[in-house]
Amino acid sequence: MTIILRLDRVMADRKMSLNQLAEKVGISNVNLSNIKTGKISAIRFSTLNGICKALGCQPGDILEYVEDEEGEDPPSSL
Repeated sequence: MTIILRLDRVMADRKMSLNQLAEKVGISNVNLSNIKTGKISAIRFSTLNGICKALGCQPGDILEYVEDEEGEDPPSSL
């Protein structure tokens, strides 16, 4: 399974800059940039809540699930 972040698309639709969103959510530009570019492995619900509130969207507008291709190794169990 792969989760793809679509934050950049939602931000563009709302015409909101990284700096504006970071200020509204109350997180650093660097952390928001990492979320936007997908360089994260987890996100706090409080951060996701703040992003959705600031952008007027649903979590499903930002997160997308994509099924793995045949032959790919499944993720290891924790």
